[in-house]
Amino acid sequence: MTRKRQRLVLVGVAMLLLGGAAALVLNAFSDSLVFFYSPSDLAAKDVPVGRVVRVGGLVEEGSVTRGSDGATVHFRITDLARTVSVTYAGVLPDLFREGQGVVAEGKLDAGGDFFADSVLAKHDETYMPPEVAEALRKQGTWRGAEAAEPSP
Repeated sequence: MTRKRQRLVLVGVAMLLLGGAAALVLNAFSDSLVFFYSPSDLAAKDVPVGRVVRVGGLVEEGSVTRGSDGATVHFRITDLARTVSVTYAGVLPDLFREGQGVVAEGKLDAGGDFFADSVLAKHDETYMPPEVAEALRKQGTWRGAEAAEPSP
């Protein structure tokens, strides 16, 4: 084998290894991506059942109920246009309450109910999660005009 052919084979093998490594990295990224949706986005888009996603909006007034076991909480998240029912088994953040911004991470079932693994609440009176604020702006229902911009 000539020197030129050896170099060509070496470059080809290196490209194959680099391509394999890139494929593994991209596959790992796709497994760990978590997309954010508002309740209106969930209704409009085809979200795969069982995929981990984040849903954000405002906790609907009068929607929070506790299950008979004391640990399960049922509530609805709204973007003032649509709502989604959420079931969460665990301890809610101290700042969780009706009418406040919240982001829940979990899975959507075939019936359209959302089962949350974690619930994140705002940290003070003026904070709105940026994803929730953007979703409310898209709906034209953002009522945080007194707060100039959402905090990071």
